[in-house]
Amino acid sequence: MSGTVITPETEVSDPSTGTGEFIVIVFDNDHNTIDEVIAILMQATGCGIEEAAMETWEIHNLGKSIVHHGSSAECHRAAAIIRTIGIKVEVTAL
Repeated sequence: MSGTVITPETEVSDPSTGTGEFIVIVFDNDHNTIDEVIAILMQATGCGIEEAAMETWEIHNLGKSIVHHGSSAECHRAAAIIRTIGIKVEVTAL
C-alpha cells in the first residue's frame, strides 16, 4: 500500500438556510468492500450492525444513502470519519 492519501469530494450546503438539521449522504464507489462500509458507518454514527448493513445495502444498490442526521458539527464529525476510507460524503442542511 502506498503512502498516498486520496481525499474524496465533499459537498456542503449553505448552512444559513433550512431547519438547522443536517444529513450525511454516502455515495457508492468501486473501492470499498461491504464489510469496510458497515464498519465505518458503525464507528462514525454509533449505529448497530443491522442499521449499518441496511444503509450499506442502499449505498451499494441505490448509489447513495442518508446515513446520519443531526447538528452541523455532529454531521461533519461523522462525515470526516467516513471519509477516512475514501468514500464520497455529502453534508447537507435540511
